[in-house]
Amino acid sequence: MSLEVIDLGRMAYHAAWDEQRRLHAEVLAARERGEPEIGRVLLVEHDPVITVTKRPGAIGHLLASPELLTRHGVELVHTDRGGDITYHGPGQLVCYPIIDLQLLHLRLHEYMRLLEQAVIDTIATFGLAGERDPSATGVWVRPNAGLPAEKICAMGVRVSRWISMHGLALNVTTNLDHFGLIVPCGLSGRGVTSLGALLGAACPAMESVKCELVSAIRRLLKRD
Repeated sequence: MSLEVIDLGRMAYHAAWDEQRRLHAEVLAARERGEPEIGRVLLVEHDPVITVTKRPGAIGHLLASPELLTRHGVELVHTDRGGDITYHGPGQLVCYPIIDLQLLHLRLHEYMRLLEQAVIDTIATFGLAGERDPSATGVWVRPNAGLPAEKICAMGVRVSRWISMHGLALNVTTNLDHFGLIVPCGLSGRGVTSLGALLGAACPAMESVKCELVSAIRRLLKRD
């Protein structure tokens, strides 16, 4: 069974969310008619947006006033994924795997670790060593030896009928200043970084990052 990849280009958050729901329904229908599919992978760069979950206290991690958000051209959206609060914008690779976890016998914890590993493998191809933090989902990188790790990839998923939605956001050339509008992921005092900030002129093109991430996800799903 193949894993279809759909590149949405640049798209507003709500439009991509609608596309996720549509594909989730397709994958569920395939299972129910006895023709299960692994699923789809959506790739997208969002227009500037802050997404906040229903987690108690998450909205308290929004630091910007409505007027400041308007000045920066950043939308605020309440979402149904897991996690806390984060920023999406141009230069950030957002990946939404719509995967039948029941078909692959993947539990939620295993799936989250798989996504982290896909990002770790992806950035390793560009010379960066990604880390996990047992207390915080996502992928982290140390800008220099001895310095605290900074988050390069945030994650938040939702599982309905054991089919996944939402996913990960990998900072490539993201405007990191916009993370100052929030407490990213609700983690006070933790830095945020990007491939561009770490690699400078050696930062890979977005298309190269997409190819590496998709290859890593396909490889890990096949292995598991």
